[in-house]
Amino acid sequence: MDIDRSSHHSHAHALLRECLKPYGIAYNEDTPLIKSDMGKPSLAGHPEIHFNLSHANGIAACIVSGSECGIDCEKVRSFRENVVKRAFSEREKELIYSNPEENRDLLFFRMWTLKEAYVKALGVGISYPLSNAGFTFENGRIITDISGYRFRQYLIRGGEYVVSTCEKITDQI
Repeated sequence: MDIDRSSHHSHAHALLRECLKPYGIAYNEDTPLIKSDMGKPSLAGHPEIHFNLSHANGIAACIVSGSECGIDCEKVRSFRENVVKRAFSEREKELIYSNPEENRDLLFFRMWTLKEAYVKALGVGISYPLSNAGFTFENGRIITDISGYRFRQYLIRGGEYVVSTCEKITDQI
């Protein structure tokens, strides 16, 4: 059952409200936010806390961290080949098209959500040349040449949904 975009948005903000409770922050629609030049929101009174939200058909996701972070979630569906041509590296294209056709949609969204989570952590959105953020997989691990960031990925409901996170690695614990 599909719910409308405003419901997804509300669910994502409800997740954020719950995630901020351990920090003693009572987040609501009146909580002051500031936006970066590229539009990434942050908490006006808590520059030490970073967050990011994502929502898609049937899913909402939230990440809260002590460092810059990004999250992306997607419902797996048929991918668009023009997106692969425009936003994927040659190695990623080879990986997608060398796999059996029944695996390609999930593989596409695994890489796409990692790219999105990364550019959201950077705070630059899709103005970043996405083909420069390359990902592959080996023995269940995410492989990338991007340094200074930690990536995680979750396949939900047997791969019906993909959630990927990216956090900047800092010296702080």
